[in-house]
Amino acid sequence: MDFPVKGFLETSFVDWPGKIASVLFLPRCNFRCPYCHNHELVTDPGRFPTVPFHHILETLRQYRGWIDGVCISGGEPTLLPSLPELIACIKQEAMLVKLDTNGSHPRVLESLINAHLIDCVAMDVKAPLDPEAYARCCGVSADLDDIMESVNLLKASGLPYEFRTTVAPTFLNEEDLIRLAHQIKGARKLTLQHFSPAHTLDPRCRTIVPYPESRIRVMQEAVNSILKPDSAADHPDASLYLQAG
Repeated sequence: MDFPVKGFLETSFVDWPGKIASVLFLPRCNFRCPYCHNHELVTDPGRFPTVPFHHILETLRQYRGWIDGVCISGGEPTLLPSLPELIACIKQEAMLVKLDTNGSHPRVLESLINAHLIDCVAMDVKAPLDPEAYARCCGVSADLDDIMESVNLLKASGLPYEFRTTVAPTFLNEEDLIRLAHQIKGARKLTLQHFSPAHTLDPRCRTIVPYPESRIRVMQEAVNSILKPDSAADHPDASLYLQAG
């Protein structure tokens, strides 16, 4: 079987914190985040050639013992009906699998967890869970019940996971992040990601000046203290990652 993989990064040191991973990029997304920098995968996936899946499997076999696993990103991977089959092919190569998702399809996420097809999940939580804030950050009207269901699934899953929020000025401020932290209180981790103005879906975002790292650090500490008040010190500064979308 072949799959519509539109990008294949053979080795990455940043897409799975603490591990070396290959990364597969799948097309299409149901969100239109104005600051997205993978937007061609969303709006014009046909411009990218499909990477033959047999080539991906051959590469993974060559890298066995070097890479720890495979990160499946996008776009939004849970839109692909054959995602379970794709992951099963990778698992047959004795590889761990990490899923990047926006959490908008909790039934898909639940089925992957129950089938033991994924070993780690990174879920982008775009904004505080209210309709106006979420629509502002993801560019469409999102079903917040689905988002919260995915949050709760991960919290109860027993899997390693993290929630991620890209902190873009004019879209989010400290108050927004504090609200979000209270809404997902008890979560293992909420990573605040730096916004990058380069190559964004909405050209107007390219003029936005990112928050300085010192301010992001303060916001991260405040979020940590809400999620787990007794273990804020367990979240190092290394939790600051570059924007994932």
